Amino acid sequence: MPKNKLGGNKAKRSKADNAKVKKELEFKDVGQEYGSVLRMLGNGRCEVQCCDGTKRLCHIRGKMRKKVWVNLGDIVLVSLRDFQDEKGDIITKYTADEARQLKQYGELPDNVKINETDLQDEGSDSDAVDFVNEIDDVDDI
Repeated sequence: MPKNKLGGNKAKRSKADNAKVKKELEFKDVGQEYGSVLRMLGNGRCEVQCCDGTKRLCHIRGKMRKKVWVNLGDIVLVSLRDFQDEKGDIITKYTADEARQLKQYGELPDNVKINETDLQDEGSDSDAVDFVNEIDDVDDI
């Protein structure tokens, strides 16, 4: 029997899980809405700006917890609650490629920012630091 160089049974399990499986793109149904994560609140909750224009306090589904990491700026599918309009549950997190496909199909509006670099472009350019070389001769230092 060969010696396990990775260590532990968890490493053996994750080795088989590394193969990326192409999953089918999941579209919204009745009672669901696309949204973008505005901020993480902790305890599996986050604030999501939905495409219908409302901000909702959303709870990450138990099946996704500790398996799928939801970050700031991610595009997610939110299940709306019948009895609470300001709350919802995050069902699916879309990758950047899946979000681009949704935008091509016309499911997402044009004003939705897909990748995190778009979020940084919102600020003004005054944050950027410009270095100017004022001394031409090194010997003058």
